[in-house]
Amino acid sequence: MPAASAHEIADALIRAFRESGASAFLESSTRKQPRKLLVRESDRVLSVWIYIWTLTPGGRPNLPNEYRIQMTGVTAPLDQNPKGLTLLMGYDQDTGAFAGFDLTQHSSFTVGSPSVQVDKECLFQALQEGIAFKRKSNDEVAIGIRSDHILHYSLSSIDLHMFGKETDMPEVLTQASAGTDIEGTTTQSFSPERKRIVANVAKWTRSAGFRKQVLTAYDNRCAVTRLQLGLVEAAHILPVHDQGSTDLVTNGIALSPTYHRAFDHGLVYLDENFVMRLNENERSRLESHGLTGGLRRFEESLGVQIHLPQDANQRPDPFMVRQANQLRGISI
Repeated sequence: MPAASAHEIADALIRAFRESGASAFLESSTRKQPRKLLVRESDRVLSVWIYIWTLTPGGRPNLPNEYRIQMTGVTAPLDQNPKGLTLLMGYDQDTGAFAGFDLTQHSSFTVGSPSVQVDKECLFQALQEGIAFKRKSNDEVAIGIRSDHILHYSLSSIDLHMFGKETDMPEVLTQASAGTDIEGTTTQSFSPERKRIVANVAKWTRSAGFRKQVLTAYDNRCAVTRLQLGLVEAAHILPVHDQGSTDLVTNGIALSPTYHRAFDHGLVYLDENFVMRLNENERSRLESHGLTGGLRRFEESLGVQIHLPQDANQRPDPFMVRQANQLRGISI
């Protein structure tokens, strides 16, 4: 199969960031390395430079699972983003998975077309678990990344590659990404930094699983507006910071970004009949600050039962609804 075109790779990156809960826009030419993206996630805006090539078979008969990028069209040392993140990656167009490599190991190289390798089994495992780790013969760790984990990888790539070099970390991190309970003796001797990385990987897996399950249950449709358009997010009914919150689909609801923020800020709430309503206390507060512009149009989709999952077992848990309303001080 021929290498993916520059346009296909740029599109794959943008889709991946969207699948991971962010939005991304290309600020550079699709053909020029690195691809420079502006990534918006929640209230953060990130500048991300990505050196990325198609993963192709390595060609060595004794290593049939070896895939590689060939770093063509660039010179050493690689320019790095002075205002954000810089990544070195590969893209597998067969699976849609990505590989992440240690930029500190490859930012300088000899003249030619240097290559960086990853075992394709690492990509397959990432498709299953979200993220996977494989130690190479030079002790570098290559990381397989499912598209919906690209934001998490981007934010933590330096730590993942640095700590991944340690003897037992690739196995522990892989177990964490698979959802295996590794608390207790496995991590007892870990430094606080190592424990944080392991906990983050486990959290990413739960978060990505929650998002995927909620959006699938709601047919990728905003529960309030009924619109899809690839703009829907998975919101927790009882916020994640509450001790009683879970990542079960019954504690989730699919919402467009505006209604997601309104829900999290208590401007709207869900009642036990699954009707999304305006919080009158918040209406009064907005009126007192002269901030009601557009409120009438905003209200047009409220006051009726939301779009619900066809499977009744995936619909909002009334207990979670009550707890969420109590937490936000909403009296019904």
